Amino acid sequence: MKPIPFTSETLTVARNIVWFESPEQALADPVRFMAYAMTYALPEDMRIIRQFVPDDEFREALDHAPPGIIDPRSWAYWNSKMGRYPPPPLPVRRFGITDAVRERDSTKLSLEEVRRRAREEWREKYGPKKI
Repeated sequence: MKPIPFTSETLTVARNIVWFESPEQALADPVRFMAYAMTYALPEDMRIIRQFVPDDEFREALDHAPPGIIDPRSWAYWNSKMGRYPPPPLPVRRFGITDAVRERDSTKLSLEEVRRRAREEWREKYGPKKI
């Protein structure tokens, strides 16, 4: 996605939408900025942004939106506006072990097996010492 130019209008809009950081910092990552704009921009703010962001770049911002910024209602609305109905799934945050790692690890353990192994490991580490 091309950078959004720094003009007095875009800096003002960026200050209103991403209030917790400088407008220059907000506009430095256009995909992230667009995610915040899709969620928090007023119609007059979006009119200014749309002067610099064509539909193809808007779709790119949707494709690469960081997880956790766009709410479900805004996600559905903007995907619909860009001709995507039904919308693809929202971006999801991943913590810890990822699906790719789970798929790679073909040994699926039952909950009971995990508990049994944890008990054994605990007993070995903290249980009574054998003399």
